[in-house]
Amino acid sequence: MKTDFGGYTYSNYREMMYKLNSLFYSHLMQIILFLKGIKIGNCTIFYNKAYFYRCPESKINIGNNCIFDSAKLHNLVGVNTRCIISTMSKHAQLYIGNSVGFSGVKISCAEKIIVGDGALMGANILMTDSDWHSLDPVRRDDKDLIRTKPIKIGNNVFVGANSIILKGTEIGDNSVIGAGSVVAGIIPSNVIAAGNPCKVIKAL
Repeated sequence: MKTDFGGYTYSNYREMMYKLNSLFYSHLMQIILFLKGIKIGNCTIFYNKAYFYRCPESKINIGNNCIFDSAKLHNLVGVNTRCIISTMSKHAQLYIGNSVGFSGVKISCAEKIIVGDGALMGANILMTDSDWHSLDPVRRDDKDLIRTKPIKIGNNVFVGANSIILKGTEIGDNSVIGAGSVVAGIIPSNVIAAGNPCKVIKAL
């Protein structure tokens, strides 16, 4: 502390403020999610308020010890928006495992999304299992024509910041996805993959 008084003082102040932030919002979000019919495990932490929308009859289940970071500067990569988690149909099923970390994530589930235990999702990731609109140029808003396909993220997967995970994606256990990747296929376990489209670079 003597060698860098300003640095240590601000660092300690910042840490204290975010602990208070998480204490308040973690309790608040537990109440909000209960009222919305969303199942959440123990010891999940929220930094700032996240937005959850559950379509009637759909399921959102969250495991234990997860982190939802919606504070702009808590993650120093920078969070563009608060976490937005939603189901878009009554048949949708969203399952988030234990000890999963999110920063400014946007998840839209129309069919089924599974995020495995220990997954770490970098800042500002978008994950969606549907096209949102029909590919027919005359019937863009026809919901019956929107294509969907489940997403499965394995255990201990690390997805880099600003990546996009599209419908039909499967990422095997322990794999790493490079920042800014667009994933729209099957990535095996224990590899590093990156790019647009995302491709395997090497084995771990």
